Amino acid sequence: MGMEFGWWNRDPATGKYEVKALVHGGNIEWRRHQGHHTPWEPHEPSDDDRARLVAEAERRLPRRLITQRQFDEIRQLSSQSGPGRITGRRHRPSPDL
Repeated sequence: MGMEFGWWNRDPATGKYEVKALVHGGNIEWRRHQGHHTPWEPHEPSDDDRARLVAEAERRLPRRLITQRQFDEIRQLSSQSGPGRITGRRHRPSPDL
């Protein structure tokens, strides 16, 4: 089952933007968007974003919204670098014509 975590970040250069981390199937997909009518785009997570993801998951653990095994997986996956793979229905490679 997939889990979604989200929060807002503020950057002096670009302003305020929303970050979402989708954890599903052994991958973390990092997405961001700024403003109401802008598309979601891939996000290169910083160390603060990775720490925030672990903190958000840690907050859900005592309320039993995620299991200890899921938390351990999130902690392990968040230590990896890069934006994560895009998998599932949103990523369909176009056929070569």
